[in-house]
Amino acid sequence: MSDLRIACDTGGTFTDLVVEDDGHILLFKASTTPEDPVLGVLSAIDLAAGHYGVDRRALLGRTSMFIHGTTRAINAIITGKTAKTAFLTTKGHRDILVIREGGRIEPFNFRVDYPQPYVPRRYTFEVEERIAASGEVLTTLDEEALITTIGRLRKLDIEAVGVCLLWSVANSAHELRVGELLAEHLPGVPFTLSHQLNPTLREYRRASSTVIDASLKPLMFEYLNGLESRLRSSGFNGRALVVTSSGGVMDATAVANAPIYSINSGPAMAPVAGRLYAGREFGSAVAIIADTGGTTFDVSLVRDGRLPWTRETWIGQKHRGHMTGFPSVDIKSIGAGGGSIAWVDSGKMLHVGPQSAGSTPGPVAYGRGGEEPTVTDCALILGYIDPDYFLGGAMKLDREAAVRQLEAKVAAPLGLSVEEAALAVLGLSSEKMIGAIEEITINQGIDPAQAVLIGGGGAAGLNIVALGKRLQCAGVMIPEAGAVLSAAGALMSDLSTDHAVLKFTTDAAFKFNEVNEVLERLEERCREFLAGQADSAIDHTIEFSVEARYPNQIWEIDVPLSTTRIASEADLSRLSAAFHDAHKRIFEIEDPDSSVEFVTWRAKVSCRLKENPESRLASLAQTHDQGVARQAYFTSAGWTDTPVYRLETLPSGQPVSGPAMIESSYTTVVVDAGTVARRTEAGAICVEILKDASL
Repeated sequence: MSDLRIACDTGGTFTDLVVEDDGHILLFKASTTPEDPVLGVLSAIDLAAGHYGVDRRALLGRTSMFIHGTTRAINAIITGKTAKTAFLTTKGHRDILVIREGGRIEPFNFRVDYPQPYVPRRYTFEVEERIAASGEVLTTLDEEALITTIGRLRKLDIEAVGVCLLWSVANSAHELRVGELLAEHLPGVPFTLSHQLNPTLREYRRASSTVIDASLKPLMFEYLNGLESRLRSSGFNGRALVVTSSGGVMDATAVANAPIYSINSGPAMAPVAGRLYAGREFGSAVAIIADTGGTTFDVSLVRDGRLPWTRETWIGQKHRGHMTGFPSVDIKSIGAGGGSIAWVDSGKMLHVGPQSAGSTPGPVAYGRGGEEPTVTDCALILGYIDPDYFLGGAMKLDREAAVRQLEAKVAAPLGLSVEEAALAVLGLSSEKMIGAIEEITINQGIDPAQAVLIGGGGAAGLNIVALGKRLQCAGVMIPEAGAVLSAAGALMSDLSTDHAVLKFTTDAAFKFNEVNEVLERLEERCREFLAGQADSAIDHTIEFSVEARYPNQIWEIDVPLSTTRIASEADLSRLSAAFHDAHKRIFEIEDPDSSVEFVTWRAKVSCRLKENPESRLASLAQTHDQGVARQAYFTSAGWTDTPVYRLETLPSGQPVSGPAMIESSYTTVVVDAGTVARRTEAGAICVEILKDASL
């Protein structure tokens, strides 16, 4: 056994573990333990150790790198378990978090309560100071009054502080001094300064990201420190990394100091892995990456090999929730996972989710006390899941219990048979998924028929082929590591960080010297990162970009720079043309005769730590005979003998015509009628949608 790299993604139902050994990866799953997520991680490690015939200490002793993806931060925000946080801002701007940026989902529905700010107004305090947009100091900082305010924070037992002063991105002197006084007069209480965390325009976005980050610092420091200490006490002596919302990885210590990076820690990895697998099998085709876990269905779109980015990430509903204001991989999530609960309302309408059974108690069939039927229960009832071979036989499922609860909670109220009710639940779940996919494709002018669909997550195989058939996709693929797609993506991710500086200029009166000074400063920060945290990288890239807009526009778009400096009018012309092209691609319009405004300049450094691993499936337990059959229920045929193929022993290239099922220890892929599946040399399943197949 050579040196290992381990990636672990803690989800709502299962904790996924991927072990890279000598260029190949092996997959493992364990139940998540919400009361102590680290325990679920250690349980997954024990499964891997058992595969190798060693104990946990021996396995971790050979591990050079541990990469962790976690929902700890987002769960804390959703459940209100963050630190008691105060917000300090410029006098006269106390209501930044209250007013937000406007916007309403239902403009004429006045029965909806105005959303509460992230930090209660009673914990928001004004600072006597003012800096102009030019960076000029209009009102000097009143340090004596600030010290008095800090005393009030101490009496209120404030646990974290977010500081966002007006135009600190133009002149950070006052914000830095506030930080010094907080450290002096409120020692031990973490704080976040907005110009250091998120130096961008839009006061609400900058303020929101600042207080969110501050509120997470005590929790995430304790969690990451506890995770690392328990790993090290179990024999781990390697490097601990955490996956970030931006599709990369950072040292655990760095994430503890800026925990906002971990808000979408797990889901951001699926597009990273999906991009690699799509490129391997389909080249440069547009790829829809769908990750179906136990709780959510996460979908994203990869075009031209580039991950989708957004600064419009909301926690909760748009306009009613809280905006992170931070760059992250653009992912749409809906409550339609394997653990999503099926229920009937008072009007006899069927619903699926957004409530989830999670891992505790889990679906009814788990036998852990769950009484609400889920998507997984319905798939089991219809024969799509083998009750004796769930997780490779590590967990036995109770089909009879699932039938009883579905009958009582769904079938009887709707006057349906159990089979009809189960099909209805899966059908409704699929419709919700179709809606999410159409929102990121058709709504953006992309024809799903010209895209390939990449399915990941343990529950993906139940309906990913049906989704591809319904959308008439150019192809469907379930990668060999699809059941743990996010964890696999962590092993494929680069160590990365980005930096930004605000410098406003236009192409009509471009400030060449000042902009190039900014770009030089950004590059220096990237070089410092390379010399420090990334000194062991095998290679790296530094990418520059700028947020640009037409005059009088409200929002900017990101435009990559083709050069490291804007040295001439020709360089400037190319940059302006790139903006016009990007605007055309996003909004279907452009105005090439208009001038362009450049606002915030960015540099991102990405460092490859190791060559991307190849995938290889590892069986958790017993194996099945190849080519057996079992009874499964389909809409058109009812109960029918359906061929079942074992993925690990299925010959590559052998066609499997639907209806059929392909099983591994981690997932079951339902191959619908009108489709043909084939196993690739690497172990992935590629599915062809027959053109004459009825929908």
